[in-house]
Amino acid sequence: MKTNLKVMGFALSAAFVLSACGGAAAPAATAVPAKPAATAVPAATAVPAATAVPAAPKPTDVPKPAATAVPAVEAIKFYSSHPLQGASKGSSDGINNGYKLAIEQLTKDGLVCDGKFKITLELLDDSTAAKGAWDAATEQGNATKAAADKDAMVYFGTLNSGAAKVAIPILNQVGMPMISAANTAVGLTKANEPGEPEKYYPTGKRTYMRVVPADDFQGVVNANWLKGLGVKSVYVVDDTELYGKGVADVMEKQAKAIGIEVKGRQSVTGKDMQGQANSIAVKVNGTKPEAVYYGGITAANGPLLLVELRKAGFKGIFMGPDGVQENEFITAAGKTADGKFVAEGIYATIGSVALADLPASGKKFLTDYSAKFGIAADKIEVYSKYGYASMQVALAAISKVCKKDRAAILEAMMATKDLDSVVGKLTLDKNGDTTSTSMTGYVVDAKGVWVETPIKQAP
Repeated sequence: MKTNLKVMGFALSAAFVLSACGGAAAPAATAVPAKPAATAVPAATAVPAATAVPAAPKPTDVPKPAATAVPAVEAIKFYSSHPLQGASKGSSDGINNGYKLAIEQLTKDGLVCDGKFKITLELLDDSTAAKGAWDAATEQGNATKAAADKDAMVYFGTLNSGAAKVAIPILNQVGMPMISAANTAVGLTKANEPGEPEKYYPTGKRTYMRVVPADDFQGVVNANWLKGLGVKSVYVVDDTELYGKGVADVMEKQAKAIGIEVKGRQSVTGKDMQGQANSIAVKVNGTKPEAVYYGGITAANGPLLLVELRKAGFKGIFMGPDGVQENEFITAAGKTADGKFVAEGIYATIGSVALADLPASGKKFLTDYSAKFGIAADKIEVYSKYGYASMQVALAAISKVCKKDRAAILEAMMATKDLDSVVGKLTLDKNGDTTSTSMTGYVVDAKGVWVETPIKQAP
């Protein structure tokens, strides 16, 4: 009990002390009168909801007509292969210009078959600077390149028949059409040397064409012309090539058949002619022939033979086939000390339509060619118009079949009949030869220009 009393006493004492420390009690705070109530603002009149406007259709919501697919233009490629260096460059340039002019005039910027195909032409060179003439290995490379090109449909060329002998079998194996404006060797299309022409067509199908007559016709005309000029004896020289030897063989055979004495025959390569022209000329002149017939081309140094013959004292007739009928032959032969052209008075033939016999389109071609390439009409290489005609054959075939198909194009080209070309109506036979037998004679005048002259045939 003692403990509880002490606690109670301590509690009362504490209460006392707290009361003394707190002082008197604070008076109650005066009440602040309440603010008068704010006057109520009448509620705003409700604005009627706006009428909903339908959303405009998005452009993508408007149906569009399906776009018409534009067919892609397919490429069709042509290759040409000719010597673009050396003595034959002029003839090659003329033929190539004929191709280009035909494409320009007969297509719409290269487009054919209503724009389905676009034609392009690549010009290849089958010559070398070292030879200054066509080269077999180079021609082989050109033909192989074209054969491997899936876009290539036609091969134009060659200028030289020897080059054609290289190219035809390569292209034949892939069925590619080949057409020449200048080849004349008989064996390319008809029987001549052993194995010709079959050895050029390993597939057994003909793929080669030409738009000029072959030498089995030209060689005969050459001999008959010599007879018509009163020649009783002739010495024959050839350049050993397929073309030159071939036409010389035909001429010699015909000469003997019509009573012209053949004093001798000499075969010499273009390379050997450089060092042997003088000795050959002396040998030939020693047989005293009334005429010398050269079966060869300008690039095989034919002009050098003429120069040396004149130096040796030969004053008779000098004649050759189309291989010498080039402006470069005249230039290469040069002039005499008194300023006359060494080639003045020489004769040549070419399987061409005479200017007077050209159709209106052919005469227009000469005018257009002269204007475009800046070459006087009398300086235009004869084969230029045959380049144009070759292109006409190819473009007519493609326009007929409208297919990027070598077989179809070949068939249409081989079937060419009475085509209105710049050299007249053009028809190809089953061998790919033209049915034309046109042959025009030329002589070099005092101005150093090849001019047409009548071919006086033996009676």
